[in-house]
Amino acid sequence: MAGSPLSRLARLRQLPVARLLALAELVLLAREHYGKLKPHERRRILALVRRARGRPANLTRRERAELSALLAKTDPRLFMESAVRKVTGVPLPGRTRQPRRPGSS
Repeated sequence: MAGSPLSRLARLRQLPVARLLALAELVLLAREHYGKLKPHERRRILALVRRARGRPANLTRRERAELSALLAKTDPRLFMESAVRKVTGVPLPGRTRQPRRPGSS
């Protein structure tokens, strides 16, 4: 992370209180979803993300699949819906499904 803790604190003080509260809510929401993982799964995600260094090609196909499976356990769709709802007050548009008609395959 760039900057000293004091400079980061100074930047936080410049943010309006409403934004700070929204940021705090998002942090708590992310923590809740991250907490769905077991400790060894959390460590493994961190190890894979560090190994990738922002580039999926730095991981093997098996490691990418493992990372994807671990992240799926955190329920990312629910996280995004909750985050958008908290920040904007408007729910994320859902995927609309056409009801199946009897007799259609």
